[in-house]
Amino acid sequence: MFKKACTALLLVAFSIITHAQIIAGPMTGQVELRDAKVWLEVAPTVKKVPLQYGRKGTSARKTIEYKGTLGQEFNPIQFTIGGLDMATTYEYSFLIDGKGAGPMVEFTTKDLWQWRKPAPDFTFLTGSCAYFNQPEHDRPGKPYGGDSSIFETMAKEKAAFMLWMGDNWYTREVDYYSQWGLWYRAQHDRRQPVLQGFLRAMPHYAMWDDHDYGPNNSGASFIHKETSKKIFDSYWANPSSGHYGQGVYTQFGYSDVDFFLCDGRWWRAPDEMMDSVNGQPNPEKRMLGAQQMQWLKEALLQSTATFKIINMGSQVLNPASDKDKFMYFPIEYYELMAFIKDNRLDGVVFLTGDRHHSEVIKVERPGTYALYDVTVSSLTAGISGFNGAEKENKARLLGIAKNNYGRISVTGGKGQRQLKVEFIGTKGDKLGEWSVMESELKTPRQ
Repeated sequence: MFKKACTALLLVAFSIITHAQIIAGPMTGQVELRDAKVWLEVAPTVKKVPLQYGRKGTSARKTIEYKGTLGQEFNPIQFTIGGLDMATTYEYSFLIDGKGAGPMVEFTTKDLWQWRKPAPDFTFLTGSCAYFNQPEHDRPGKPYGGDSSIFETMAKEKAAFMLWMGDNWYTREVDYYSQWGLWYRAQHDRRQPVLQGFLRAMPHYAMWDDHDYGPNNSGASFIHKETSKKIFDSYWANPSSGHYGQGVYTQFGYSDVDFFLCDGRWWRAPDEMMDSVNGQPNPEKRMLGAQQMQWLKEALLQSTATFKIINMGSQVLNPASDKDKFMYFPIEYYELMAFIKDNRLDGVVFLTGDRHHSEVIKVERPGTYALYDVTVSSLTAGISGFNGAEKENKARLLGIAKNNYGRISVTGGKGQRQLKVEFIGTKGDKLGEWSVMESELKTPRQ
């Protein structure tokens, strides 16, 4: 009995030691038909961290050795698992210096439904603005971060994935102009205990906004933008990250929905720059930049998705707001609006964050279908109400001034697909709901 008790205590002690070698994660990133990306951050003392994976329900396991650099102060690492079977559930775990560590994580590869069966129904989660309090670095007064148990609520959801829409962590004044500080902030917030179960619960995709890019309202002139990009690419396992080393924009699809994750910071001109010159849109005031705008246009044209969701950190359509929005960059705003209309693109919906409240904005367009801007904010950061010019915003269909996340479902048969958004509070209470049918997002045929 004594021997068994000692063995049990040793196993517990070993588990604690090895688990401490994991700083954050594991987390699944992009999942496709035949491969998947996984992420983990380990302690500087770790020398080897191979990944083991196999079909759920079987004992057979394959091993992938990590060939990158370890032993640094910040050690976020990624693996790509290839050669997988479609529509199959796999599980994976890690070895830390030859010993098992951390929980088993599951993911399911996509199904090849095209030309074979109806588009699968699915649900995903989304949200923006995740602030974790740190009194020694925060501004004095009332803590800005709220109840972070919202991530425990989200971890219980049976969702296909989570889409983070910017301000996924918050740099502080002590971080802005320190490359080490930017790395520290990403690690500090990612390693929060309340977040770990959620990271393991489903795959994760992400875009950034100003606070996880750099200082408040920062843009192209930020001196550490290259470092911020390296950090972002290290802490998220997205499908790709911009082109030619520029920006972090990317695209992915799930069932019959395409997501276009835009970068509103890398090329962004100062908000203070004049919107117009001599009565014409200022050609120098850009948010997306020429490279990204060209990519977005071409990607939209090539998309055959029922719903084409354009994701931006800043709101796009809000006519009443005097806050940060795409409309303050008129040359690009009108260029994109004209492109969508002129090319008769169906199914376009904007999904945005940033505002510290959630709402649905509807803007009518003469001769074609209305556009919607669905804003989901904030997860834990302080709440901003509907004040000033926005108090009586006639374009608003629904508004919520509480911490919340979005649960978005795509359901229905061919030609009758519905996109439904439910706004869910910290403890799982439904705060509001809005939906649109694919038939409402069709260009009239002449």
